[in-house]
Amino acid sequence: MNQHDRVNLNRVHSLRRTRSSRSERRGTAAVEFALVAPILLLVVMATVEFGRGMLVKQVLTNASRVAAREASLPNSTSAEVTTSATNYALSSGVSGVTVTVDPSPTVATAGDSITVSVSVNFDDVSWLPSAWFLGGVNLQASSVMRKEGFE
Repeated sequence: MNQHDRVNLNRVHSLRRTRSSRSERRGTAAVEFALVAPILLLVVMATVEFGRGMLVKQVLTNASRVAAREASLPNSTSAEVTTSATNYALSSGVSGVTVTVDPSPTVATAGDSITVSVSVNFDDVSWLPSAWFLGGVNLQASSVMRKEGFE
């Protein structure tokens, strides 16, 4: 056997080793993916859920502000304030909100502070079939404005 034949034999052996290590590596990659995929899926679902929670919280804050502005106007009623907050939330894709107004705009006098609170249970607005992380959490926002007028 000459030098040239030995070099070719070494190449053949190294190719066989490379092919067998590739197939072993494929099995390793599958096991690694099986271990990491559930964790990655959990992180993605948590991100979606917390993102939706922050979006809904911002909608509730804006709805309470719009409703408090309505409540501060002369001759406004609790029904108008509730409708204002509910319509704002619905137009932003959030349904099932609960609105409380304290005190009623009809009994408040000029300069009185009126508080409007808007809340919703996260289970009612979650994008996931069942909320995992924020399930059962009640999202709430309040705004306070003074009643307008000269009295």
